[in-house]
Amino acid sequence: MSLLAKIAEIESEMARTQKNKATAHHLGLLKARLAKLRRELITPKGGGGGGPGEGFDVAKTGDARIGFVGFPSVGKSTLLSNLAGVYSEMAAYEFTTLTTVPGVIRYKGAKIQLLDLPGIIEGAKDGKGRGRQVIAVARTCNLILIVLDVLKPLGHKTLIEHELEGFGIRLNKQPPNIGYKRKDKGGINLTATCVQSELDLETVKSILAEYKIHNADITLRSDATADDLIDVVEGNRVYIPCIYVLNKIDQISIEELDIIYKVPHCVPISAHHRWNFDDLLEKLWDYLKLVRIYTKPKGQLPDYTSPVVLPVERTSVEDFCLKIHKTLIKEFKYALVWGSSVKYNPQKVGKDHVMDDEDVIQIVKK
Repeated sequence: MSLLAKIAEIESEMARTQKNKATAHHLGLLKARLAKLRRELITPKGGGGGGPGEGFDVAKTGDARIGFVGFPSVGKSTLLSNLAGVYSEMAAYEFTTLTTVPGVIRYKGAKIQLLDLPGIIEGAKDGKGRGRQVIAVARTCNLILIVLDVLKPLGHKTLIEHELEGFGIRLNKQPPNIGYKRKDKGGINLTATCVQSELDLETVKSILAEYKIHNADITLRSDATADDLIDVVEGNRVYIPCIYVLNKIDQISIEELDIIYKVPHCVPISAHHRWNFDDLLEKLWDYLKLVRIYTKPKGQLPDYTSPVVLPVERTSVEDFCLKIHKTLIKEFKYALVWGSSVKYNPQKVGKDHVMDDEDVIQIVKK
């Protein structure tokens, strides 16, 4: 029996099982089994295999990477070529783009790499089309743009989300607040700091037994579901922010546009007429959460043209030094910082000081 047949069988069993307290235990088991099979699909067992897909793995350049995901013919290539000036082959038939096409834009001093990925079809997570490679590239992005056609119903949105979820990509979510620690003996300890609506000791034990884990400490710090627990145990999930880009708004009325504007994480544009690109870029910048640090050579004015761009969770002076060159931290004596992260300008700081957006730094070597 092939993997796909097994997956289909479990999915159909889950569909016909009623959801209530009596079956929660059984459903948890099925979910865990499904997650295991999915993982085998993504990373097939067995060595050697063929070489990598042609033209898929693109070298990561710039400060952030954004992937365009969508069904064929929703205007991904038009959007890329109008944003970045890169020619990605486009035509009015489906599946025009067959490999990853990279482009780079400069925005607020940051170099952002845009990837036009081939169209995803239903069943991509099960290895249909080039779906598997497309989603593997999507996993490495800092932000995913799901490009949707405004005329086709939002059914597409749920389909793409479902495909990405099947690959362990979680959109606009935080990692579940669950502590998980394996140990050698002592059985399974479950501590919950708040009321749990779905998980109890039996369900947790059955899910962990599916992974052959019989000794572990589990701490639930929020009301968690069986899926959250499976995500933590699997440990290969990536949490990526996501923006829905609704293309082709030149074909709808103003009233419809007003409704669309109220959808969260959503930007309506027209790639062909270049409408609303500034709004899209502004939203991209918000979601990427990048911090710009300007450098100042001694005795000169700060260089405001090319900042050093860091991700928001790593903005200490040490991270800044490592971004420039890894030997710089060895010669580092102290730094002078101007900006909103210090009390007075300039302030002398050590390597652990955390900087804010648009600070100016001057590094003094030993």
